[in-house]
Amino acid sequence: MNPQSGPSTRLSDADRDRAAAELVDHYAAGRLDAEEHAERLDAIWTARTRADLEPIFEDLPRRTPEQPSRDRRGWRPVPFVPIVALLIVLSVVTHLPFWILIFFVGCGLFARRANAWR
Repeated sequence: MNPQSGPSTRLSDADRDRAAAELVDHYAAGRLDAEEHAERLDAIWTARTRADLEPIFEDLPRRTPEQPSRDRRGWRPVPFVPIVALLIVLSVVTHLPFWILIFFVGCGLFARRANAWR
């Protein structure tokens, strides 16, 4: 949401998406139970203006612009094309089916990503 817009400014879908993401962060932090999260999420999707969002977040700490929603220490994008090329070469050289190699590489990538979130 644009901080320079007033409370009567109409919300865009992107504004609602950001508000819903912030609400998910509060739910994940344990500030909301499942029922309260669902009620507030419904209110976000029916909100029309910024003023409609204020009661939803009034008892929750607001995220500052410098504060990301998740900690991304150690996260870097994985180069897709070189990995696929390497898998094709390994599949030809080892005579293993391509899907088996994809499975093992995928398990490694998911384990790496899970460790980056800790």
